[in-house]
Amino acid sequence: MGSFGRKNTSDSPALNPEQAASTELASGNGATIAARSSIAEAKELIRDQIFMRIEPLVAVRISKQELAIFVNQLVAEIANERKFLLNHDEQHTLATSIVDEMVGLGPIEPLLRDRTVADILINGPRMIYVERRGKLELTKLQFRSDAHVLHVAQRIASSIGRRIDESSPMLDARLQDGSRVNVIIPPLSLKGPCVSIRKFSKTTLDFNSFIASGTVSPDLARALEIAARCRLNIIVSGGTGSGKTTMLNSLSRMIDQGERIITIEDAAELQLQQAHVVQLETRPQNIEGRGEISQRDLMRNALRMRPDRIIMGEVRGSEAFDMMQAMNTGHNGSMSTVHSNTARDALARIENMILMGVGNLPIRAIRAQISSAIDLVVQTERMRDGVRRVTEVVEVVGLEGDVITLGTLFKYQFQGENPDGSLKGFFEATPCRPRFLPRLEYFGLGAAFLETLGVNEKTFEE
Repeated sequence: MGSFGRKNTSDSPALNPEQAASTELASGNGATIAARSSIAEAKELIRDQIFMRIEPLVAVRISKQELAIFVNQLVAEIANERKFLLNHDEQHTLATSIVDEMVGLGPIEPLLRDRTVADILINGPRMIYVERRGKLELTKLQFRSDAHVLHVAQRIASSIGRRIDESSPMLDARLQDGSRVNVIIPPLSLKGPCVSIRKFSKTTLDFNSFIASGTVSPDLARALEIAARCRLNIIVSGGTGSGKTTMLNSLSRMIDQGERIITIEDAAELQLQQAHVVQLETRPQNIEGRGEISQRDLMRNALRMRPDRIIMGEVRGSEAFDMMQAMNTGHNGSMSTVHSNTARDALARIENMILMGVGNLPIRAIRAQISSAIDLVVQTERMRDGVRRVTEVVEVVGLEGDVITLGTLFKYQFQGENPDGSLKGFFEATPCRPRFLPRLEYFGLGAAFLETLGVNEKTFEE
């Protein structure tokens, strides 16, 4: 086998009594092993032997494919030397888990490769949950200990030049594939190190997919496509995991290829299909507490970059003021998301965020700016059957006194539950003439939008 990447086993630490007992058993024949040593013990011994033989620095410097080939050979060699009765599949599975632990994220690597998994939630070493099709389920996977979870978290942190320890017990990061990671450890977490991973979807959904899944109706899909194409300013609102970013990605597919788009995000998730896209990402402070670049800093810089549209992944703070200014100063067609339970609550949250950044503005002036900047609010929700639906689409009509007035264009009407547990309902359109109709007519799509609401222009002429 040669000495590729191996440690000097003569300097390796002594085996503990349990491992020593297993080694003694391994020196016997196959029948003795089958009778007195479990497969789990055999795998643990092989794992320990491989970690003693391979230098960690060598493991991270070679390709994962080369490492996998070498570890597979070592597993077979040790199993043969010790007469462990492991079949080919068991050896291959063991080798894969060892490689995942050496250069990956340990037992959760298979979940990262599983396209059906949207979220991975680690609540200490013994509880690993995943979300599939909008539902949470407990997996059989486990870490060996709190230290094992912490080791994986520290590997994530070091990959982006950050740290996670008692002095810095919280971490927001991004994996190489774009997945978002949040880590919180003791003493803040009482269940041991907890890791939350929102996986980066490599599949870009379009409105046809939304119609098939029941997220929107055909008329609602057409209305949203027209709104995005005609450069309306759109806010997508909803709770965590309600599909806000997915909806934003789908809306962005309607943007013309000739437009210059600037995206601003904490962690890059948007998957725009256009050629002329500039992606900006915030930067956290360094170990010395300096060097932070916030979304507001990027927003101000984006205004100097000659954007046609600005897409902010999520409005969270004082950058809301700059976003409203951009929407009001020629950057029509800008979009963003906000965490909120209803469309009206979304506007109230934006108002509060503006007050955080510019506290000396009168409330009426803030509301006037919001009402003139935003055209549509699209409310999303992950419902109890696991399906993410658009529950409401409202237009911002204007300001009456000190109150922002809204008009409902579409609303999901719940009817009941099907025998299979899925929810039954329909999307109801409100016949009306929206405030932004002249903009749609400018692009030649006014009549098409009215048709989605179940009306035509003659209705208003009469």
